[in-house]
Amino acid sequence: MLGGTVFLGRRVVEAALAAGHEVTLFNRGKSNPGLFAGTGRVEQLHGDRDGGLAPLAGRRWDVAVDTSGYLPRAVRQSARLLADAVERYVFVSSISVYAERRPGIDEHARLATIADESVEEVTGETYGALKALCEREVEAALPGRAISVRAGLIVGADDQSDRFTYWPRRLARGGEVLAPGRPERPVQIVDARDLAAWMLRVAEAGGQGAYNATGPERVLTMREVLETCRDVAATAAEFTWIPDEWLLEAGAGPWLELPLWVPENERFAGFMEVDCRRAIAAGLRFRPLAETVRETLAWDAALPAEAREQPRAGMAPEREAALLASWPASRQSATAPPAQR
Repeated sequence: MLGGTVFLGRRVVEAALAAGHEVTLFNRGKSNPGLFAGTGRVEQLHGDRDGGLAPLAGRRWDVAVDTSGYLPRAVRQSARLLADAVERYVFVSSISVYAERRPGIDEHARLATIADESVEEVTGETYGALKALCEREVEAALPGRAISVRAGLIVGADDQSDRFTYWPRRLARGGEVLAPGRPERPVQIVDARDLAAWMLRVAEAGGQGAYNATGPERVLTMREVLETCRDVAATAAEFTWIPDEWLLEAGAGPWLELPLWVPENERFAGFMEVDCRRAIAAGLRFRPLAETVRETLAWDAALPAEAREQPRAGMAPEREAALLASWPASRQSATAPPAQR
């Protein structure tokens, strides 16, 4: 494991231990350093993936799982060093690698490129292209033995990005909730535990190539996400659905200020309508959304108060209240009726 103590990497280690594997962690020893101490089947090696890989030399493992690669140069170093040391190299990439966005995009679509491939500043503009270059480096080092996991939004307990946690937390607070966009707009997410377990299974089965790995296996709507959060939190929250155009004119920020919300326009076309049939055919399975919400709420409730008071994503309560107060439509027309079940 290149990483292994934070969020997805942590879940991979837990899944590996549950399956009876022995695990070697290679990281800097800074995040949750004592997490797996005392398990008896976890070896800790400390170093730096950028120029400090010496502790990995001369060893052998069945599989390498890389959850922490963002720069092609650094990924090249680990992939080349481990090429003769492992049977499979699983690299966690992103659905952001695609050059275009359209509904139903699959693994054969054109990948993003960058004019200067030596760029090492990870931004919203460079992230996808750099991940695509990282994939290229792994495949070049281990031809036919590389697995690129093009993940979507990974969610669940221990996710400190707040890009999903915002909604269970917000619905637990109750009251009138600003619900962005069209209620039936598709949403794609994958629980970290489901993704981790599948990554191990596909490596064990000898998988190769790229897999779009998000979910679920059916159409999940924004309405269902919010209603599930409300049901699990057991609050009497009421939704006021506000359309994309008005939110954009009001300066609301897609994705980070209002998590899971991306306007249904040309810029974001197909953003959460990725074709994941290849991963599903290879065994990717999804737990019930309510279970993910319940685990996320329990984890969030145990966090220190300051962590919840200074979130990394999500709309501040006073900002939400101001937008709701200025929304011009009548409450009767703005609030969507309950879904027909």
